[in-house]
Amino acid sequence: MTGTDNGREAYAAERAELARLLPPAPGTDLPPGRHEHHRERLMNLIDDDTARAQGRTGADAQDRARERADRPGRSRLLRPSFLAPATALAVAGALVVGYSVQNGGGPADTGDTRSVSQVLHRMSDAAGRSDALPIRDDQFLYTRGTGRDVDLTSGKAVVGPLEESESWYSQKPGPQKKLGLIRQGGDTLPINAELGDSEGTRPGLNRPTYRWLATLPTDPRQLLDYFDEITPKFEGEDRDQALFESIGGLVGHALLPPDTAAGLFEAVALIPGVTRTPDAVDALGRKGVGIARDDERSGVRTEWVFDPEDLSYLGWSSHLTRDTAYGEKGDFMGDSAVIETAVVDKAGVKPQS
Repeated sequence: MTGTDNGREAYAAERAELARLLPPAPGTDLPPGRHEHHRERLMNLIDDDTARAQGRTGADAQDRARERADRPGRSRLLRPSFLAPATALAVAGALVVGYSVQNGGGPADTGDTRSVSQVLHRMSDAAGRSDALPIRDDQFLYTRGTGRDVDLTSGKAVVGPLEESESWYSQKPGPQKKLGLIRQGGDTLPINAELGDSEGTRPGLNRPTYRWLATLPTDPRQLLDYFDEITPKFEGEDRDQALFESIGGLVGHALLPPDTAAGLFEAVALIPGVTRTPDAVDALGRKGVGIARDDERSGVRTEWVFDPEDLSYLGWSSHLTRDTAYGEKGDFMGDSAVIETAVVDKAGVKPQS
């Protein structure tokens, strides 16, 4: 073994120890998925600082870039937020109303002959026909959901138990240091501003208030271009996959104005590689129509699951599309399911049944 090999082994061991010492994202004080974005950025900085300190060559830098490109998307795999699958109330209501009008109240046509663009267009049309479900600036979006986590810190995918959570997200305008509450595992904790937002987190992609969502462009191409501007960029990523997951976070987490919901579905139809899967299943075992995309970088397929009758959002699931260092093709990589959503006046208080 050469000195270079010894050096690389020592570097890998140091990096593994640093990764072990960094706590996994608890999913309690940042908006969905943001912990792992920050963890990824920190690990990349550790890589680069270590390389500079050891006088690494350009070839070594290329090796690090390839290593990063092979990592699975941590925001989805290590800590899928139990909150992200919350039903978009306007979308759910829109799809029920829209399909009742168009199909006489019967089940939606979800046969294999319908292309993904046609399905997304029907979802968009139904969402645009719905009545807006109002929510005031002083109210909270309540979500109750469940899902299973997948931990990759051991180098292999370890599936956690099905775990339920509740959240209350504030709709207050302007930057906020306290974004809401989360209740999980018997604990109720505050959802704090995003890391680095010393003055509070403003409404936006990581804090999608109804008022902010209503300001988004409704033209599908303009909407997709805007998401490309505001979605964080990471070295070696599949940009189309990043946009798919960014929009998916809103479809599954936010209370969407009808025009915004309609535009989002049409925008998804413009993303290359999006497909339709007729046999998708959420965390509760509910079968539905899937809107999916494969991340070729990590070998993971992410599916949004919609009810086959009214096409309302149910949850998401993911699995491996090829053999990887952390699992085999077809292995489960996380899921979620919507249980209940509502608009409430106070954080920590459940909606009246």
